Amino acid sequence: MNKLILTALAGVISGALITTQFTDPLIAQETKRIKSTYENLDLFGDIFERIRSSYVEEIDEEKLIESAISGMLTSLDPHSSYMAPEDFSTMQVQTRGEFGGLGIEVTQENGFVKVVSPIDDTPADKAGVEAGDFITKVDGESTLGKTLDEAVDKMRGPVGSEIIITIVREGIDEPFDISIIRDTIEIKAVKARTEGKTIVLRVSSFTSKTYPNLKDSLEKEIKSSGGLENINGVVVDLRNNPGGLLNQAIRVSDAFLNSGEIVSTRGRGTRDSERYNATPGDLTNGKPVVVLINGGSASASEIVAGALQDHQRAIIVGTKSFGKGSVQTIIPLSSDGAAMRLTTARYYTPSGRSIQSLGVSPDILVEQRIRSVEDPEKQNFQRFESDLENSLSNDSLTEDERKLLEEERTQQEEIAKMRNDDYQLAYALDILKGLATLSQK
Repeated sequence: MNKLILTALAGVISGALITTQFTDPLIAQETKRIKSTYENLDLFGDIFERIRSSYVEEIDEEKLIESAISGMLTSLDPHSSYMAPEDFSTMQVQTRGEFGGLGIEVTQENGFVKVVSPIDDTPADKAGVEAGDFITKVDGESTLGKTLDEAVDKMRGPVGSEIIITIVREGIDEPFDISIIRDTIEIKAVKARTEGKTIVLRVSSFTSKTYPNLKDSLEKEIKSSGGLENINGVVVDLRNNPGGLLNQAIRVSDAFLNSGEIVSTRGRGTRDSERYNATPGDLTNGKPVVVLINGGSASASEIVAGALQDHQRAIIVGTKSFGKGSVQTIIPLSSDGAAMRLTTARYYTPSGRSIQSLGVSPDILVEQRIRSVEDPEKQNFQRFESDLENSLSNDSLTEDERKLLEEERTQQEEIAKMRNDDYQLAYALDILKGLATLSQK
């Protein structure tokens, strides 16, 4: 009995020793880390005090602290940043779908400002700014060395004022200037039209208005076409859409899905992880969908494309998307209205893939063709039997059948003409027509 007690006691002592041996280094390591952090904070305070007291000119202490905070955030990744009260206010207005400016979504690459995409029907879009352009100067002042927020501030200004930006574009040897007149940017998040029997939904951004715009526009086009039975499919055009609100990307995806995961977000801890699922109800009742993407399709656009691709609900056509697979949380900082934009999670498509830095690859790679300068009618001039004098008529069709055939041919000719202006969209329309023909057979 005594031997058993001694053995048990030895085990307890041994366990205590083992625990102590493993715990002490961990405590020492944590203590060292905390000490190092506080020493660095003391260093920051010393540097701040030395600048405040000894710099050659008197400084704005508040501005200096803001610059330090901004530098700390921008060192993390291209999308984390400090927002002064006026910047935070501007961001809130933008997500509501109306703001003042040029109408471009930008990021930073190699120290320069890079255009993610121009927003449809805005001054930048009309002036010819393209996705992938680098803005190297603003009104003659270099953007190199400036933070993204500083460059954006430089591009802001009163409505009606002129700004000249210097562009470097791939394929063009020399930089060139573009003059733009600043204007109030009013974004209609979704524009709809019907091409033949296909509804085309142009989604230009993800603001608080996007899903309501999409739902209303889609229902209106279906009604004007006489019902879903007269529609062969839907094209969702997400090209040059820089993204926006996560909840709107989820709702747009849900518009074409009945069930299943749409997107998941995974942060540093389990509390920062979320999963979002579709709810019953497909606005198109299962009609075929083609989604158009390109290098200007980012963030929320990639969530929609990735979700519909993984569920095999849509055919993705175009070129690889931008590759922004991170989630930013806006955190208010003080009563004066400042905030910070902090990257808090990555998002993943239903199959569990991250799009970060990789983008969404299209199911069918289709490059946009450069518009032909020559007259396409002259290039493809042909003569047919019906053009010949005294040719025999066709007696196998009724008058109604003949009219229907002529209408179909007219629609085909319109799509064919579109290939010179928008080859990717024409390709999408051809896919849906082909699917409709197969389903009829």
